[in-house]
Amino acid sequence: MKSGFVAILGRPNVGKSTLLNALTGEKVAIVTAKPQTTRNRIVGVVEVPAHKGLHPAAQIVFVDTPGVHKPASQLDRRMLHEVHEALASRDLVLVLMDVTRRIGLGDASAENPKGKAPNWSSEDEFLLSLIRSLDCPAFLVLTKIDLVRKDQLLPLIESLSKQHGFAAVIPVSARGRDGLDILLRKIVDVLPRGQRYFPKDQFTDQPVRFMVAELIRESILIETGEEVPYAAAVVIERFEEPEGNPRPGGRKPLSRIHAAIYCERTGQKAILIGKAGSKLKAIGSGARRKIESLLGTRVYLELHVIVEPGWRESKAFIESLDWRNQLDRLAEKQAAQHDE
Repeated sequence: MKSGFVAILGRPNVGKSTLLNALTGEKVAIVTAKPQTTRNRIVGVVEVPAHKGLHPAAQIVFVDTPGVHKPASQLDRRMLHEVHEALASRDLVLVLMDVTRRIGLGDASAENPKGKAPNWSSEDEFLLSLIRSLDCPAFLVLTKIDLVRKDQLLPLIESLSKQHGFAAVIPVSARGRDGLDILLRKIVDVLPRGQRYFPKDQFTDQPVRFMVAELIRESILIETGEEVPYAAAVVIERFEEPEGNPRPGGRKPLSRIHAAIYCERTGQKAILIGKAGSKLKAIGSGARRKIESLLGTRVYLELHVIVEPGWRESKAFIESLDWRNQLDRLAEKQAAQHDE
């Protein structure tokens, strides 16, 4: 069989998470209309069965990255670090471009004076600069093709093909699943032979606690506007799974979850809570329905808001949000309790 890691790269809000969810058939990544929804590397695993005469069986490990943009804060720099981490261990890169948006490209490939950094004039040039030094194939994936006429695609493909030696150019519509089978087949063609990285029935490496926190953050992004969504972070403080097995025909077991929503200013806290707690209730209700679908249980969800001034510029706080670090701290806490 074949197996390998495929990094998904793109500017904010080009449909990376929507594509990942469509490919895996699961809600692996949260999706909203707001840019910079994805803050971490999100892994989605796809099993591709063998097709006689076309390709062998394969396991594709997709790595969805935060939207590529010029960093302006410590949080932005952390997100860009996540992008570089994904590019450090990959067999193929998918570069996503939204065909409904104007794509800004200047003379990005021009030589720069020795020792001087490129002066990128657009986010698209900045994105392409990340792949020009890679030694692996890159596919150009044009997203949202269901929203434009086909005769508009050809000039765009011609223009973008001049920017890099893409191994393939594949137009897709994640919502309509148009082009996804072709994309998977072409990915399998370039992957090396190898063994599975994950069990056959596993579709992500994310722990449930992190997925729950992301669903709460998704609800915040949907329910609030202006800068509040970007100044909000979610930490699961307590996660109590049901004990024992449910009785046949009885009510579903109950999961109890307590989470903190962090923001930067008192005014943002007021917006998150809303008049008489109405906004926090709406956030909780929207998140609870999604969490119940994820867990297959009833959910008691308790939320509270904490002001952490300037957390987006705090490297230590941002590091604490990484689910890998959270798992390490949880393991240390459990070990300490066991020793007692």
